[in-house]
Amino acid sequence: MRRAKCPKLKTKSGAKKRFKVTATGKVMHAQRGKRHGMIKRTKKQIRQLRGTRVLFKTDGDNVKKYFLPNA
Repeated sequence: MRRAKCPKLKTKSGAKKRFKVTATGKVMHAQRGKRHGMIKRTKKQIRQLRGTRVLFKTDGDNVKKYFLPNA
């Protein structure tokens, strides 16, 4: 007797590189605006764009549901 198996959900490889889920379930992401055009930004802007931030709860829930199902 064979059972039909559901296919495994795969994590989107682009999301693996961009998001990280914390131990409490929040989704961290790198801040936008630091790829190019640094000359026109002030030193203060560049400094404040360092590090990572937490996504809003609804956005984080969507990322976990659709892009990081195993996180």
